Amino acid sequence: VQLVESGGGSVQAGGSLRLSCSASESTRSFVCMGWFRQTPGKQREGIAAISSDGSTSYTTSVKGRFTISQDNAKNTLYLQMNRLKPEDAGMYYCAADPDRYSGSWCYSAKSDWPYRGEGTQVTVSS
Repeated sequence: VQLVESGGGSVQAGGSLRLSCSASESTRSFVCMGWFRQTPGKQREGIAAISSDGSTSYTTSVKGRFTISQDNAKNTLYLQMNRLKPEDAGMYYCAADPDRYSGSWCYSAKSDWPYRGEGTQVTVSS
């Protein structure tokens, strides 16, 4: 399984970005997909997750500003990020879990992802 992120970049605080994650196989095969963020010197932070039934989960700091979605016809996962803040900056990774057991726990805090991409950088200036 290959996951390739795109859409990162530099924006000013208050701006928006949409991250995309293209999967090498059908996203219908994943029980859970999600995004997590890594910032130098900080612990990895789960941002959002979406289950195969469409249920979504967000970490508190992004609720109401970020939206996770997936387009199974395009085998693509998205993260729409609005009203960005400097603290949202970091390397954003797409992740997927096809296992019906481990993938059943599909929340933003999930950390046992079998597959992840190489990341896309997000920079937010104040």
